Amino acid sequence: MQKKTPPKAAALPFLLLFPALASAAEFDGGSLSPLWGVPFAGILLSIALLPLLAPAFWHHHYGKVSAAWALAFLVPFATIFGLPLAGGQFVHALVAEYIPFIILLTALFTVAGGIHIRGNLHGAPGLNTAILAIGAVLASFMGTTGASMLLIRPLIRANDNRLHKAHVIVFFIFIVSNAGGSLTPLGDPPLFLGFLKGVGFFWTVQHILPETLFIVGLLLALFYAIDRHYYRKEGVLPVDPTPDTPRIGFDGAANFWLLGGVVALVLLSGFWKSPVVFDVFGTEVGLPGLVRDIGLIAIAVVSYKLTSPKVHADNQFEWGPMAEVAKLFAGIFLTIIPVIAMLKAGTQGPFGAIVSAVTRADGQPDPAAYFWATGVLSSFLDNAPTYLVFFNTAGGDPAALMTTYASTLAAISAGAVFMGANTYIGNAPNLMVKAIAESRGVRMPSFFGYMAWSCAILVPLFVLSTFLFFR
Repeated sequence: MQKKTPPKAAALPFLLLFPALASAAEFDGGSLSPLWGVPFAGILLSIALLPLLAPAFWHHHYGKVSAAWALAFLVPFATIFGLPLAGGQFVHALVAEYIPFIILLTALFTVAGGIHIRGNLHGAPGLNTAILAIGAVLASFMGTTGASMLLIRPLIRANDNRLHKAHVIVFFIFIVSNAGGSLTPLGDPPLFLGFLKGVGFFWTVQHILPETLFIVGLLLALFYAIDRHYYRKEGVLPVDPTPDTPRIGFDGAANFWLLGGVVALVLLSGFWKSPVVFDVFGTEVGLPGLVRDIGLIAIAVVSYKLTSPKVHADNQFEWGPMAEVAKLFAGIFLTIIPVIAMLKAGTQGPFGAIVSAVTRADGQPDPAAYFWATGVLSSFLDNAPTYLVFFNTAGGDPAALMTTYASTLAAISAGAVFMGANTYIGNAPNLMVKAIAESRGVRMPSFFGYMAWSCAILVPLFVLSTFLFFR
């Protein structure tokens, strides 16, 4: 039995006003109509189309658009199913998923933004490829968000006199913001969720290292060929606006220690087992997770206060990219509630065809189907809950999945991490990198323009991976 501790005193007035919210009731996704997925589809289409069709409106009102789609789900849901159920689902999404997610991203964003790589790098194909390779290694140890925030600014600065540079950022998203984070639970949120469910810390590096080396290696080779083509085509480059410096160095190096603190807190929350559980309007919050989140907030505050304003200025550090991710993912985490519930309903639910498609005729899981089903949904849903859905679809027993069905768990893990690169919304760092690049004057592809790159480059690699590793 878990030891229950009472909610914080500050929450008591709300419990008295809304006692129905004190228990987060479950609901059967199998009874829902597919129409409940419309708000989620709406926010995805808004992210895809409005920046292209109405850029000024989107720039000023994307938060309102996200909130409108969230309300388009919550208000009808509360009306039909009642305030207790709607409130419970809202609180669960907020407390158990969204807040920890945003706290971790904010901590990594702040700490990485306090480290300035000093010096003028010149963005030739060899150097650009080396930066992407270093980022791929760092991503599995400091997370795709941390590695992306550390390296994206010096990479943009290195190429600020290049005529063609959008492709550099696109491949950065492919490699550093996604595929590079596939080897440890620290690398990407889906793998961390698997770690919390009981998957061994070193299981992923033992079972999908060949797949990762294959994808990252070919991406680096393709990038070098494409970047070399553009570099030669540009001929004599414009004058570099970044002044040359005698050597490369780091400003704000104390943030490396704080980054280590982020890693330690995340690890601690996974290894530390405590019976202490707080009930927040029906959603259980464990003490390890609470300590982790408070510690991450403290690290972010310390980093921001200790970092010299000059370092922030040199990095052109601003909260805009983080605010965009926070507002858009708030809408995504809420509107995804009925979609995940319908998927969890299995073969009897509205999306039963998806569940049936990952099972062979003999009833055994099909690794190739799991790879593509997890990957395709991770391209458009958040890849963390998508991982959990298919983890549970495959049985949800970590002991069996790590041994008897190891190929299936490998397929789920690889699909969630690799194919998060297929769209801007597949993984949180994608949008952050895009926002930072655009704030630095890089003309990034539109939502569908980016997908043209991913379909041309990534999808053929995933097809090859299927035949090599997941048959």
